[in-house]
Amino acid sequence: MPEPPGRDRRVLYGRRRGHRLRPRHQALLRELLPRLAIPPPSPEHGAIDPAGLFDFPVREIWLEIGFGGGEHLAAQAAAHPRVGLLGCEPYVNGVAKLLARIADRGLRNVRIYPDDARDLLDRLPDASLGRVFVLFPDPWPKARHHRRRIVSTETLASLGRVMRDGAELRLATDHAEYGRWMLAHLERESAFEWLARRPGDWRRRTGDWPATRYEVKASGQGRACLYLRYRRRRRTEKP
Repeated sequence: MPEPPGRDRRVLYGRRRGHRLRPRHQALLRELLPRLAIPPPSPEHGAIDPAGLFDFPVREIWLEIGFGGGEHLAAQAAAHPRVGLLGCEPYVNGVAKLLARIADRGLRNVRIYPDDARDLLDRLPDASLGRVFVLFPDPWPKARHHRRRIVSTETLASLGRVMRDGAELRLATDHAEYGRWMLAHLERESAFEWLARRPGDWRRRTGDWPATRYEVKASGQGRACLYLRYRRRRRTEKP
């Protein structure tokens, strides 16, 4: 993918491909993905008008960073047909699974960026997102790999720019140390206010928060999950 001008090249860690794809998934990547894919950065495709990606008026734009197999993203798209859903995921097998869900449900309000979410954030206008999800990202547990984590000072600053006032940021993890990392980084990012008021607020999902397969797997193995909800403060509001 060409790099946007004036920016140092980023490194994207993690797998791009897994097991051999089924014929149906191969066909969806070949035929459906080109119709839903957000164009990569290039001289012709720079800044993005996210609402313009859809062929009907959308009420607002939501983004999921690292959608895995797409179960959460597809469920949100089905529950909110007037919201435009953007999904970022570089893992080809996960993209193929989301495409199957889109085809099976006839979803019209999903667009896919099959690459580094940070590059997409760079191209979105200020205050253009109404909600963002970062659910069960790779914890990169070894200390020498912590710089690979998607929850970082850089990413949170970008989210603070592209999220509108009052927009909600939702994060989840089953990795206790990464949960502390998330809390510490968000505490330092003044654009966001933690919405938790009691312990139950971070121990349970809200009713409009579908489970992911990673969550189901973690719960089945006895691991506790952490659910975090933050609000993008008004730009004139002080912490």
